[in-house]
Amino acid sequence: MLTVDRNLSFQQNLPQFDIAVIVLQAPSNRLADLKPLAPKVLAILTMATRGQVMIVSA
Repeated sequence: MLTVDRNLSFQQNLPQFDIAVIVLQAPSNRLADLKPLAPKVLAILTMATRGQVMIVSA
């Protein structure tokens, strides 16, 4: 799951879900700000672990 919600890991009990969460940290959630993060997201997809949060920032 990709999200820009930085508080998701504090609001939800993520280990109970069978998904990996990747949080995108950018100046805004506009596509122009998120698009540069795409190569980093693609690079860490294989390392994403279920129930854990990975943060990708500029």
